Amino acid sequence: MSFRNAYEEVLGRWPGPVEGVDLPTPYGVTRVNSCGPAGAPPLVLLPGGGATSTVWGACAAGLVHGYRVHAVDLVGEPGLSVPAPGRAVRDVGDLVGWLDAVLGGLGVLGGLGPGGPVGPVTLAGHSYGAWIAAHYAAVRAGGLGRLVLLDPTQVFTGLRAGYVLRALPVLVRPTPRRIRSFLAWETGGAVLDEDWLRLQDETAGFPAVRPVTGPRPDLGGLGELPVRVLFAGRARCHDAARAARAARRALPGARVDVLPGVSHHALPLTAAGEIALALA
Repeated sequence: MSFRNAYEEVLGRWPGPVEGVDLPTPYGVTRVNSCGPAGAPPLVLLPGGGATSTVWGACAAGLVHGYRVHAVDLVGEPGLSVPAPGRAVRDVGDLVGWLDAVLGGLGVLGGLGPGGPVGPVTLAGHSYGAWIAAHYAAVRAGGLGRLVLLDPTQVFTGLRAGYVLRALPVLVRPTPRRIRSFLAWETGGAVLDEDWLRLQDETAGFPAVRPVTGPRPDLGGLGELPVRVLFAGRARCHDAARAARAARRALPGARVDVLPGVSHHALPLTAAGEIALALA
């Protein structure tokens, strides 16, 4: 209940009203928190690993006037999604099938919503969520209107060894102290929302599920799909300038920018204005 209370505390500060729905998928029930006009173009947001859909609150406040925002709790990660017993998400194909079911359940595929045409769906993700979004777009580009990748990890370049070493204690045996210490190190001591930090404390007791890993997505089949990529200039997980150069080589038609002064984990919390401009 302490996790649920902390989750609801953060969600309660979103621009209201917020509609929480539990969507059935072959891999379990997926919680999606939605806000914004029902007939607006749909925007689906995938959080980074270890985060929840609530991390998008600041971004949602700047986006609800132009989008119907759908923020997803990843199955197997902290949040209110519940994995199906004996049906774990094990590979990229499973992730694509899971996201197919989520988008189908939301009624946003093909530009049609429950009340009629709503425009093509924009799929956006941060960090690990961006890796998932990129893999999905690689095989489902025709069903999307736009792809937005926010400091994507393992998409254009690998992770720095030093970052992995600092993250290992949190991954192997998370505690509130370890989580806060790691976030303080990665963000350079940036001031983060205290309610969100308390929620991150509570994720230490969340049942651990090994996340899906795999190769970088093959983005050669995106065709004419518009792609926007934002890198965090102070990210410790990778060299932002190098990653941006790799992104421009891989996607010559994409718009790729580096946000100076922003760290990887703080990006959705502290760069909401820049993210809203990227989605405008």
